[in-house]
Amino acid sequence: MKTFHCTNCQNLVYFENVTCLSCLATLAYLPEEREMAAVAPGDDGLWHHESRSYRPCANSVEHQVCNWAVPAEDTERLCRSCRLTHVIPNLSQPGNLEAWHRLELAKRRLLVTIFALGLPVARKSPSDRPGVEFDFLSDSAEPNGDSRRILTGHDNGFITINVAEADDVYRERQRTRQNEPYRTLLGHFRHEIGHYYWDRLVDGTPRQDEFRQVFGDERADYQLALRRHYDSGPPPNWENDFISAYASSHPWEDWAESWAHVLHMIDALETAESIGVSLNPPAADEPALTLPVRAASDDATQFDAMIRSWLSLTYALNSFTRGLGLPDSYPFVLSERVVEKLRFVYQTIRNYGATFKNA
Repeated sequence: MKTFHCTNCQNLVYFENVTCLSCLATLAYLPEEREMAAVAPGDDGLWHHESRSYRPCANSVEHQVCNWAVPAEDTERLCRSCRLTHVIPNLSQPGNLEAWHRLELAKRRLLVTIFALGLPVARKSPSDRPGVEFDFLSDSAEPNGDSRRILTGHDNGFITINVAEADDVYRERQRTRQNEPYRTLLGHFRHEIGHYYWDRLVDGTPRQDEFRQVFGDERADYQLALRRHYDSGPPPNWENDFISAYASSHPWEDWAESWAHVLHMIDALETAESIGVSLNPPAADEPALTLPVRAASDDATQFDAMIRSWLSLTYALNSFTRGLGLPDSYPFVLSERVVEKLRFVYQTIRNYGATFKNA
């Protein structure tokens, strides 16, 4: 994600801010412009920025969990992100308002990347049956004494996130229990929407045959594959072929894990470019980094440049976190097979853009 500055005083501000700490201007994110803007409240009850007028998202007015603006001419009460949420957490439960805030923030970070890539994303409706919706649900006890456990997952455009994942302690406990090197709330969103985009961009398209050559045949029994994974664990030396142990369970999960990593790369490299990160080591055999990487003439060359930059950036990130006594920020190994899969995901995204422009 790029860095932001207050449009009133040019002070550095962050994606989560609602007020500029320098000039005290009210801030709102304008998704159409990808801008954190200082907005001026008017006598008409609207926010004004330059020549346009906006309304605060209803979830900002009523619950203070959103900082996105809605164009004044839009008939929706909710912003482009919040309107995709179908079920919110039960706000009568302690802690759920804060958890909802964290969930929406992670979703907004996901959508900033999705919008920038020009990928199709819209709320489910009779006119857009392949749309996407998010349900934020909690485990619960049933009247008969049984318990209902919510599984984070995707089903035909419905993405369910267990509200407990917004709790750092719970998420770390689950990460340790499942022997995962990495588990974040944003990572969940990027993974689950990867399943949605497999349905939209691969299933039933000319890319499906190539997908099977790269990832395997997704027609393999999914539930059986997951049961085998949880009972027996990943295959020996899985690191040679998969980005994560979970990716080895089934081609769909391999795709979703790879999709999430491509979004990680795109977002982090944009951030590095925006803040002017570069690596100029004294030795020629040490990782170097020069951004941007978009000047390549074709997708293949651009992807190769992105991978080289990514390996250098993660080397630096891991070196910093180790120096702080923390685990690696990016605890993954990119084998040749994994890079091939990331390339397929990247090209699928780029091909959609080319197809859309030529339609």
